Amino acid sequence: MSLRLSTVILPVDRWHDGGRAKWRRAEELGFHTAYTYDHLSWRSFRDGPWFGALPTLTAAATATERLRLGTLVTSPNFRHPVTLAKELISLDDVSGGRVTLGIGAGGNGFDATALGQEPWTPRERADRLAEFVPLLDRLLTEDAVSERGTFYSAEEARNIPGCVQRPRLPFAVAATGPRGLRLAARYGQAWVTTGDPKLFEAGTPAQSDAALRGQVAKLGVACEEAGRDVAELEKTLLTGFTPERARPLDSVDAFVEFAGRHQEMGFTEIVVHWPIADSDFAADQGVFERIATEAAGQLS
Repeated sequence: MSLRLSTVILPVDRWHDGGRAKWRRAEELGFHTAYTYDHLSWRSFRDGPWFGALPTLTAAATATERLRLGTLVTSPNFRHPVTLAKELISLDDVSGGRVTLGIGAGGNGFDATALGQEPWTPRERADRLAEFVPLLDRLLTEDAVSERGTFYSAEEARNIPGCVQRPRLPFAVAATGPRGLRLAARYGQAWVTTGDPKLFEAGTPAQSDAALRGQVAKLGVACEEAGRDVAELEKTLLTGFTPERARPLDSVDAFVEFAGRHQEMGFTEIVVHWPIADSDFAADQGVFERIATEAAGQLS
């Protein structure tokens, strides 16, 4: 299977001052999908410009024709399945069926407290995701949904006419733990990982490779338990959070070596961040564009 190359465009630019141009350029460069983070703010970008993910993706849908669009990732931290479903159905309609929902449990960043709540523990986040995903699945596939849950409920929630993509737009479930992997196996059309966060600061590429192989193997077990062929799921690596950090973007050859290694592990999509100067995602724009246009052909 050929390896898909996608990008993440962080929502840091005003639409009419560089934002629209990036999404159009992503399509011109041939990226399979352009994602954006679904956060209220994020780490070092907290005190600078940061726009909403779904409005940005809606604008990107009108500025492009072929490029798939998605979130990496949406979480329950500040979302509710009922309102999210309505927005996703609208976005899928505007884009003509080009949307993928990346979804995960979220973390302890600014999203976790922006609504005035105490941050949830990892177990509490997993509990919420385990209820969020099945309800969202129903909301995107049924005309009317009523359900009472511990955390999320719906009362005669109408979602007509539903998604352009049938039976619904695809879910890309971000997970490394057993509960999340079970959700990916049951509801996902793709699985997403950033690697092992414990290795980011002091780990080695070899250790990261071993951890990723282990995650892929655990996904296979979860799929087997769910009675599903693991080959049905796209396997997505969001780069920038492994010990190699930005080094794969140093050159076309460096990227081809990195991507080829991960393709051998079973990954079917590699996602790279669009360069942002003076940030963790700084990279040479020219090299980045050469990777987009040259590397994919070497990895097919």
